[in-house]
Amino acid sequence: MKSALVYWLIGALVTASQAAVPQSASDARAGFAYADQVCSECHAVRRGERVSPHERAPAFQVVADAQGMSEMALRVWLQSPHPSMPNLVIREKQSEDVIVYILSLKQRP
Repeated sequence: MKSALVYWLIGALVTASQAAVPQSASDARAGFAYADQVCSECHAVRRGERVSPHERAPAFQVVADAQGMSEMALRVWLQSPHPSMPNLVIREKQSEDVIVYILSLKQRP
């Protein structure tokens, strides 16, 4: 009887801990899809592309490979106004997905 209670408690704890994991975890594929649809008119968004359609818009690969590029730096970059960039309203989930996607482009030494 005691062991059944222990197994039940362990099962309940595992279930509760899995439920605590955010269901809206960032997704690089969704980030690419959003970037390809919304950002690619001005930015080169695909892996390996280094020249953007708009000369003042940095390629996502170049951004990813910039020294010191981090999640926090990208968050600030996406939230800062840019003179040549349209005033886009990006939802938090989309922003998180784009950040994860850009970081996935980072060239590993």
